[in-house]
Amino acid sequence: MTTHAPRKPFNGRHMAAILVAGFGVVIAVNFTMAGLASSTFGGVVVENSYVASQHFNRWLDEADKEKALGWSVDARQRTDGRVVAQVGLGGPVLRQARDERSGRGKAGAETASGERPRPDPAQAEPVEAPAALTAIARHPLGRLADVPLTFREQSRGEWLSTEPLPPGRWTLRFEMTAQGRTWRAEEPISAGTQP
Repeated sequence: MTTHAPRKPFNGRHMAAILVAGFGVVIAVNFTMAGLASSTFGGVVVENSYVASQHFNRWLDEADKEKALGWSVDARQRTDGRVVAQVGLGGPVLRQARDERSGRGKAGAETASGERPRPDPAQAEPVEAPAALTAIARHPLGRLADVPLTFREQSRGEWLSTEPLPPGRWTLRFEMTAQGRTWRAEEPISAGTQP
């Protein structure tokens, strides 16, 4: 005949140990996740969202005017780290002063039916090469400092940065000026190997 040793009854010490261990795991996970989140936080988009909202409609109007120009940029990196920007000035440029005088509305304005007017080829004027092209390379997660890039025209429509871009994923924020107009665009680019 075999006899079993009596089991110790479940008591308050056991329950206290289970509660302490459970809450310890929850707290440890929370601190770990908070640490990871704060170390990878790329920063704020705007300092004050209310103040930014006051400029939102103006920003939309400016974006519509820039889009109506029909300009484009395509960026790639060379083996030496410098960026080549292929600039396209394809679309017609509206003579805004004529539009305002005729009452047809500016580029980007909506008609009574809610549609955006299309550029009229009769109002188009030739587009000269841009006077200046610059860009700011921003790291998507904000881990690396912004890199300002200045471009020099190599041939018609092809611009080359004077500075190399460090390896990694970047968002290039281009700004181009031509004929007193300013155009902005963003272009993602992967440069070299990932950091």
